[in-house]
Amino acid sequence: MDNTAAPSADLVPGRWFDGLSSQARPVLVGLQPTPKGPSLALHPLSQPGAAPTVFPWNEVGWPEAWSERRPQQRVVVDLRDHGSLEIDAVAQWHAALAAAGARPGLAERMQTRWPMLLGVTAVAIIGLTLFYRYGTPWAATELTRFVPVSWETSVASNVLTQMDKGTLKPSKLSKERQAQLQARFNDLVQQVPAGLQRYPGYQPTYTLSFRSGMGANAFALPGGTVVMTDGLAKAAEKQGLDDDALIGVLAHEIGHVANRHTTRMIVQQGVLQMGMGLALGDVSGIVSTGASVLTGLAYSRNHEREADCFAIALMGHAKLPTAPMGKLLLAIAQEEDDDEKADKKKKAGTAAKEGASAPADTTASRKDPEALGPVWSLLSSHPDTVERAKELEQGHALHCPKPA
Repeated sequence: MDNTAAPSADLVPGRWFDGLSSQARPVLVGLQPTPKGPSLALHPLSQPGAAPTVFPWNEVGWPEAWSERRPQQRVVVDLRDHGSLEIDAVAQWHAALAAAGARPGLAERMQTRWPMLLGVTAVAIIGLTLFYRYGTPWAATELTRFVPVSWETSVASNVLTQMDKGTLKPSKLSKERQAQLQARFNDLVQQVPAGLQRYPGYQPTYTLSFRSGMGANAFALPGGTVVMTDGLAKAAEKQGLDDDALIGVLAHEIGHVANRHTTRMIVQQGVLQMGMGLALGDVSGIVSTGASVLTGLAYSRNHEREADCFAIALMGHAKLPTAPMGKLLLAIAQEEDDDEKADKKKKAGTAAKEGASAPADTTASRKDPEALGPVWSLLSSHPDTVERAKELEQGHALHCPKPA
C-alpha cells in the first residue's frame, strides 16, 4: 500500500471500514490500470485534497460476480489488513473495473456463463476418466519398481498368517503328493524366460504352499508365495486330468507374482486417492471409497488377462499344454453353476411351501456377465470364466501379445 496516485476520471462512491474505527469513512474509489492488474485508490471525502490511499492489485481481495443477469446489490471489496470497502453503485463499479483493464477470471466466467461452466466440467470429466483409465495404472506400474521385495514378503507373511487363523486349514494331501507338485512347480519356475519379466531384476523367491479349508482354488501373494488348495487337486483328479492342468493354474499364479499385481493394486489405489483429492478437493469418504472399489475391480480384470497371457507363454516355452488347464477351469465353473442352480431350486421349493415368490434366476451372471449389461461388466472382478477357459484350451488369446 502507498499514498500516491493520480485521481481517476471515473470515481465511484463507497464506504471504507478501515478496521480502526466502527464508523465508515466515505470515500471515492478510483481504479488505475497497471501491468499486473488495476490498482485501487481511496480518496477520503472528509479530507479534500489529501493524498489517496493506494492498494496494488495483489493486495486486494477482488469480489467475483455470480450472475450476469442478477448482479449483486452491493459490492464488498476485501482490503485484507486494512478492512473492507462497500460499493452501492454496482454498475458504475464494474464499468470502472473494466475500463481499468480487469478481466474476469476462470472461476468468475464459470459462475456467470453456463457454456463456460459446461465446457470446463466436460474437460474435467474427460481428464479424470483418462487419469482413471490410463494415468493411474501407468503411475502404479512405474512406482511399483521402487517397492522392495522385503516389503512384499512381509505383507504376504502377515496375510497368510491371518488366513490360517480363519479360512485356511492345513493340507490333507499326502507328503508324497505335495512333493510331486512341489517338484513340478520348482521346475516351472526355473523355466520362466527373461522376456516374460515385466520388472527386470525383480527376483522373488517362489514358494508353493498347500492348504485346505476352501474350494478348488489357487492364489498368489506378493513376493512369490503361491497357495494351492486341496480342492483344486481333487477337482483335477475328479475330471481325470493329469498334473499339467494344475501346473497351468500355477503358471497363472506365477504370472500374478511376476507382474507384481497385488503390489500394483495397492500402489494404484493410493495414486487414485491422491489424484481424486487433488482434483476434487475435500471429496467425501463415500465417493472416494466407491471409486477405489470400482477401480480395483476393473484393474483386477486386466490383471487376470495379463496372468492368462503369462501362463500361455510360459507353458508354451516349457512345451506344456494349456488345454488341461482350460478343461479344469470349465469343470470348476460348471460345478459351481450346478451348485448355484441346486441352491436356487432348494430356495424356490422352500419359498413355494411358504407361499412366497421364488428368487429370480441370476445364473447368467456367472457364465455370461455381459448378458447383464455394462454395469455388471464393470463390477465383475474377473473376465468370463468360460471365455478364458476356451482361450486357454486353444493356447492363445486375442489380447495376448504374439510370441516373438
